[in-house]
Amino acid sequence: MSQATTPSVWTLLAQRLFLAALFIALWALAASRMPAFVLPGPAKVGDAMLTLFGTATFLHDVGMTMYRVVMGFLLATLVGTPLGLALGSNRTLAQFFEPLLSVTNTVSSAIWAVFAIIWFGISNATTIFVVFMTAMPLILTNVWQGSKNVDKQHIDLARSFRMSRTQILRKIYLPSILPYFFSGARLAFGFGWRVSLVAETLGSSDGIGYRLRQAADLVQTDQVFAWTLTLVLLMLALEGGLLKPMERRLFRWKPI
Repeated sequence: MSQATTPSVWTLLAQRLFLAALFIALWALAASRMPAFVLPGPAKVGDAMLTLFGTATFLHDVGMTMYRVVMGFLLATLVGTPLGLALGSNRTLAQFFEPLLSVTNTVSSAIWAVFAIIWFGISNATTIFVVFMTAMPLILTNVWQGSKNVDKQHIDLARSFRMSRTQILRKIYLPSILPYFFSGARLAFGFGWRVSLVAETLGSSDGIGYRLRQAADLVQTDQVFAWTLTLVLLMLALEGGLLKPMERRLFRWKPI
């Protein structure tokens, strides 16, 4: 009887390095056939990244973008999680608020950015609001779906022990919705990074999105690619260094 084996760390690393090398090779080939202002090559973008790292505002811009994303994400978690639990545990509330959630999910981040500029002007609140309005429905929906999938037998057993509604939510619902919450939170955090750039492009005077718009206005394509690559590397570092280890730790009890 054969058993599926997972690739070793070194095999996985070799695969990732090969994929990165293939991407860079194709990028260099395409760049060699186009003007630099349309598609700069890897070497030119690498030089631009080194220039970025040496600027006085680099750490400030990255830090401000991270601050806005994290604040919007935390607010979305604090609001979306209890609302999702409430809707998942109460069918009447769910039927009443479901149309409102559908409307919220259909409004694009660009529209929220326009509203945020009108309401908050050029400020941190603009980006934080856009991240919040993008991430909160994702977290709420995932927690709601997780709450609906809670085993009814566990709820009946808890009620037979005369547990209060608060105790049932804390001891039955919360552990059950944790995988759903984490899935929604990872998705919301990723979307939060993306929409923060839109908001900073429209309503901020610093941050990665603002620098991207500034470089694009000056047709500094290598700077645009450098900032984009910096953002991608930052996201990969957060994914591999924080989110995945946290997920493995939280769900280490689950069978592989």
